[in-house]
Amino acid sequence: MSDTDSPDVTGDELAGSLRAIADAPPLVQALTNEVTMNDVANLILHWDALPVMADSPGDAGEMAQGADAVLFNTGQIPETKVEAMREAAQTAADRDLPVVLDPVGVGSTPTRKSVAQTLLDEVSFTVIKGNYGEISALAGVEADVKGVESVGDYDEIEETARSLADSTGSIVVASGVEDIVADADSAYRLTAGHEMLGEVVGTGCMLGSTLAVFNGALEDAHAAALHGTLAFGIAGERAAEMEYQGPASYRTNFHDAVAGFDEAIETASLDLGDRVERLV
Repeated sequence: MSDTDSPDVTGDELAGSLRAIADAPPLVQALTNEVTMNDVANLILHWDALPVMADSPGDAGEMAQGADAVLFNTGQIPETKVEAMREAAQTAADRDLPVVLDPVGVGSTPTRKSVAQTLLDEVSFTVIKGNYGEISALAGVEADVKGVESVGDYDEIEETARSLADSTGSIVVASGVEDIVADADSAYRLTAGHEMLGEVVGTGCMLGSTLAVFNGALEDAHAAALHGTLAFGIAGERAAEMEYQGPASYRTNFHDAVAGFDEAIETASLDLGDRVERLV
């Protein structure tokens, strides 16, 4: 494949990934923050997967014995949750499970940076997903993160994502107006989504859970990251096509769009050629 080629991502392939989820629903264990836990659990369910929010010491490691994928979201980081993440990570490593890291707000405080670095040192993550600022902070590049929001300009985010992928061995998803999916050897720009996604608290957490679902059902982590990120963005567009009055009703539409995505993609041929560009 040349540097200017797009990857072979088609509507049929995306439909195949969705069928794989529906045919053998993965159990996704989410150790996530309480602010968005309900949305995360519901979105996992709406992708036809099975959510479980086992995030306490003891229970976390035990639950991972039956999980198909594990999600770590550091939106809140009490010591007990970090301990539970360590336990779940050990079980995941023993069982060769995919583990997704969503390092919420890393770069905004020294504590969050320390926790994220500890997890990176101890855990082999399949996917690391964050906004441009979070990915830059993890990669050791100058970043401006206020609270959990990425601000500032990130003109070299593709190179930054590849650098982080190279140093960690993970697939890196950098979410923004355009999403970047990178490994050590490649970077893809995905064009999908809607501006209203930025008006709802928790959509970043929901993207993390989406990536855990796809990785729990698919053997190819790169394809799972591409398909999951695309499906999430397209659902965001479809939510905007439904009637809504503001962020609250759009949020409901988004959950409905995800729940109806499988049927929609089965009955419509999606042209994804102009949505996926290989940059490297």
